[in-house]
Amino acid sequence: MARAGRQEQPRSSVWLERTAHRRRGGGQPSGLDRARIIEATVRLLDADGLARFSMRRLAGELDVTAMSVYWYVDTKDDLLELALDEVMGGMRLPDPDAGEDWRDQVRALAREYRTLLVRHPWVSALVGVYLNIGPNNLAFSRVVQQVVRRTGLPARRMTGTISAVFQFVYGYGTLEGHLASRAAVGGMSVDEYFQQALDTVTAAPQAADVVRESREIMEARGGDTVAEMLERDFQFALDLLIAGIEAMVARECGTPGDQPGGQPGD
Repeated sequence: MARAGRQEQPRSSVWLERTAHRRRGGGQPSGLDRARIIEATVRLLDADGLARFSMRRLAGELDVTAMSVYWYVDTKDDLLELALDEVMGGMRLPDPDAGEDWRDQVRALAREYRTLLVRHPWVSALVGVYLNIGPNNLAFSRVVQQVVRRTGLPARRMTGTISAVFQFVYGYGTLEGHLASRAAVGGMSVDEYFQQALDTVTAAPQAADVVRESREIMEARGGDTVAEMLERDFQFALDLLIAGIEAMVARECGTPGDQPGGQPGD
């Protein structure tokens, strides 16, 4: 516990290191490098989750001693930050200068971010914990800013627009990732887990009214599988956000539908 009157300093970033890693005895481990360590870290995090990850488990996965891993990274936090940026590099980013409609590029970025959060559920817990200034995250942030700038909104509206879209995607992808992880832990498909959860809730008398209304809403939205329902909801919610951006462009600039990269009359 921190002493009274002293504020805990925010941790630095592995990307701000200006000195060599500490070498904790012995020479460089044979057959090991930072890229291989990061790859194994991502693999373990995907398989077991953040709570079960440890440097000891990682060393076992690599068939080396824990001290060998510390030859390449100083702390577990450094390694998690490296893993976070590694998976950020898996997103396919549109080219803001390609002349595509900004709406399509916003949708593409949103889909990629959602896929990342579902494929790697541990990412949600790390976003915001670290400074996120690795090269892959900066590349993503740069493209997001360039695409949103093409909407025609004034600069003072940029951060709010980015927050509206990508905090929505963060929340949606996080919950979807939790659903998939929970199903996997139970050895079930997402559809099986969803049906089991629905049956369990239905059996609770205090939830009867809510469940009945929820069933009506789910039937109305369509979709035979959980994946179809989630996809349909995601696309519609994203369309609402894009329509909101278009409305704000019209209000702020008075030129609906023909902003840079847009199509007149869209």
